[in-house]
Amino acid sequence: MKRENIVYDKAYQFAIEIVKVYRYLVTESKEFILARQLLRSGTSIGANISEANGAISKADFSNKISLAYKECLETKYWISLLKDSNIISPNTYQKIYPEADEIGKILFAILRTTRIQKSKS
Repeated sequence: MKRENIVYDKAYQFAIEIVKVYRYLVTESKEFILARQLLRSGTSIGANISEANGAISKADFSNKISLAYKECLETKYWISLLKDSNIISPNTYQKIYPEADEIGKILFAILRTTRIQKSKS
């Protein structure tokens, strides 16, 4: 029986959107450097969650979730910078930023829970 993993699923779908934005940025806007940064951090969120799912200890799990959270914060930075630089449209921003924000909130809640459990051990 497959266990449902909402944050993984959200991060995976988000990564697909990031790949689409990356394609647009390099083909239409000819923006390569910021696009590459966005692609790297935006797809790394799900990759780190995937690694957390295979963690060998609670500390390993917490570390990977922490990395995913930090990548999410970085991704939000790049999205905001692209919008404020008029490289992506407000519509694109409104499509992807709230998703990143939601994933970040979920990851932070997971981190808080794992850190509280760790301190009780």
